[in-house]
Amino acid sequence: MSVYFKKGKGWRYDFTLNRQRHTEAWFKTKREAAQAEARRREEILNPEETAQTTDITFFDLLNEHLDHIRLGRSERHYKEYWYMARRWVKEWQNLPCRIVNRPMILEFVRKRRKVSSYTANKEIRYLRATFNYGLKMGLVNSNPLDGIDFFPVEKRIKYVPPLEDIWKVISIADRDTKDYLTVLQETLGRTSEINRLTWDDVDFRSNQIVLYTRKKKGGHLTPRHVSMTSLLRETLKRRFDERDPTKPWIFWHRYCSSKTGEWKEGPFIERKRIMRTLCRKAGVKYFRFHAIRHAGASLLENNNVPITAIQKILGHENRSTTEIYLHTLGEAERLAMVVFERAREKSHTDSHTVSATKSKGSDRSDLTLH
Repeated sequence: MSVYFKKGKGWRYDFTLNRQRHTEAWFKTKREAAQAEARRREEILNPEETAQTTDITFFDLLNEHLDHIRLGRSERHYKEYWYMARRWVKEWQNLPCRIVNRPMILEFVRKRRKVSSYTANKEIRYLRATFNYGLKMGLVNSNPLDGIDFFPVEKRIKYVPPLEDIWKVISIADRDTKDYLTVLQETLGRTSEINRLTWDDVDFRSNQIVLYTRKKKGGHLTPRHVSMTSLLRETLKRRFDERDPTKPWIFWHRYCSSKTGEWKEGPFIERKRIMRTLCRKAGVKYFRFHAIRHAGASLLENNNVPITAIQKILGHENRSTTEIYLHTLGEAERLAMVVFERAREKSHTDSHTVSATKSKGSDRSDLTLH
């Protein structure tokens, strides 16, 4: 083994390359020794490239990318990335980016696959984005994720609650939560879009509401107009009349900052825990906020609304994304199965007729022989 432990001293690497021995000691952990060995091997095998390439560490690259995400993406996306970045730092914090190679990353994502293929694929996607950012900014010379494929996943149909269950949940919620769920249902919006809503986005004259999303290429904040239903207008008008004029947000809360420990007021970032409690109290199968959006899209399709219109309401750039939301069989599919059933029944009837005819013929032949 090129990396080994010496009791009372620590970890050491020791290897021979090109007939020369290379060793260094004493490291506190096996990971530090292995990383140091990887750096040394790279320096020996690629002396010219090592001298020419940038020596930015993986930790510095992460911080650069995190700053970029904070400026251009949602708070939720930033938090999601930050939690994953903490795991990566434990693996490669002080390594120069040129040392973080494909075998290292493959070993890491294979460990993450033990959680699930979906989890491992998410790590691959975000790591690839990190190095692509480094390439774009001239911070690194290559992306070690190139050539690493996603793991196969078992795709399942997402549970979409019946409208009756959604109404049951809304009916037992407190007034503020009931308004929040109603706005979600009546706009078919994302929670991030509803959380971002201010009174400037509501136009009672034109009977429209503007939703903003960063779910577009490049992370740009993009608006789309949604026509208000009578229930949505009634809900928002009541909240407008009862609003605190000093607060610009439609939905906001008072919370204690985890960083400063001070009490603050502002819009929601996420409200994950509400639905589990409400579904339990309503006695319905658990579903999340996003399922309300899926249910609304399927309702529109069931009532023959063109997919292009549904696509615009949902704010999707691609039709294929909208199709994921449509969990019901369309009329063409229903008719196709009717044709299939009739053809199968006809084939079954015809085969019985032929068998019966052959059987009668066989009986007559037997009588003649006797």
